[in-house]
Amino acid sequence: MSALAQRGLVVAPAKVGPDFIDPGYHSLATGRPGRNLDAFLCGSHAIGPLAARASRGADVMVIEGVMGLFDGVGASSLASTAHVAGLLQAPVVLVVDAASLSASIAALVHGYDDHLRRLLGTGVAGLVLNRVGSPTHEALLREALEPLEIPVLGALWRDPALTIRQRHLGLVPVAEEPVALARSITMLGSAIARALDLDAVVRIARQAPRVRTGELPRAARVSAERVRIGVLGGPAFSFCYPENLERLEEAGAELVVVDPTASKRLPQEIHGLYACGGFPELFAERLADNVPFLRDLRARLAAGLPCWAECGGMLLLVRSLDGRRLCGALPADATLGDRVTVGYRSALVKEANPVAPAGSQLRGHEHHYSKIEPAGDALTLEGRSGTTSGGWASPTMLASYLHLHLGADPTPAERFVATAATRCSRALLQAGQP
Repeated sequence: MSALAQRGLVVAPAKVGPDFIDPGYHSLATGRPGRNLDAFLCGSHAIGPLAARASRGADVMVIEGVMGLFDGVGASSLASTAHVAGLLQAPVVLVVDAASLSASIAALVHGYDDHLRRLLGTGVAGLVLNRVGSPTHEALLREALEPLEIPVLGALWRDPALTIRQRHLGLVPVAEEPVALARSITMLGSAIARALDLDAVVRIARQAPRVRTGELPRAARVSAERVRIGVLGGPAFSFCYPENLERLEEAGAELVVVDPTASKRLPQEIHGLYACGGFPELFAERLADNVPFLRDLRARLAAGLPCWAECGGMLLLVRSLDGRRLCGALPADATLGDRVTVGYRSALVKEANPVAPAGSQLRGHEHHYSKIEPAGDALTLEGRSGTTSGGWASPTMLASYLHLHLGADPTPAERFVATAATRCSRALLQAGQP
């Protein structure tokens, strides 16, 4: 993405699957919002319209895959990179980690190509050889691949300078180190430009046929009043799908970013709070030390401020996180463990809340190392490993580990803004405005 953008192309970025961190890097590389294309969260029918919306005004769209090419829901290819490629009729460029391979690379690539042909009727359009050790190593790899007649678009040699620091949930979020990461992405883009035949990459992209797509529903505007919604931001809270914010705005919200590591209180004139996810565990000391903000937040929630809290946003609301006192709006405590909870979830809403009515079904995903006790019982969550309960709900709050993507379903945004609008109307009446 960065290499193409440095050539002057307008690049539309996207990521297959549920992810907040990689799209942040995509945004730095291209100057456009990083989008997600997830056939489980949004439905297969939504992939074309979401891609069309994301690519408006762009010269080329680059979609990063998730995990392996065929890894989807469970052991199936549903919502996999191959599935999304098929829905968009997009050519597949396979990046192969060649660090410990020579002749075996032919068997590996042949298997991927054959399986892709069985699924989609078309094979791999091009190859990128990654972590190549030397000129001799590259020559061996290219020689082994010749019988397959799949174009090798380039080879990127091993270089520790091109490695970006990672931690427990993946790469470091852009919000934490934007300047340093922007430099790293520019350097990586320059290295890619030297190593790959970018003209060939663009030619492959332009071989994709035109795909006719429908339109996805926009959120209905639910209030004539100005409804101000606070959105957690800053280095500790950066996990939010752009579509979620867009649906809130379509429903009539004016969004106000709030950084709990820096602000001493919530803005006075907000009528709801979207507490999106992030890494509060890494900023727990700063959050705990910001006592004025935590007190104000707890008081505002106790007074009925509508709140939608996802994962990290929920952790801010608990009594404590690894012993550090936080907001205390939820009667639960959080601790970090060494085992990850990750996966898609189908959720049954058990208690009406500002995001969904009781009895409704939601599709989302979880990805966290923390756990809270008690876990709550607002949602019944079904996933690959079984069925559990979790989350907290009331007429003014939904707080859970579940992340939602509103690209194809604006109704949660409409319901949340409508709940906040009721509070807005009460405030106007109390102020004596008609």
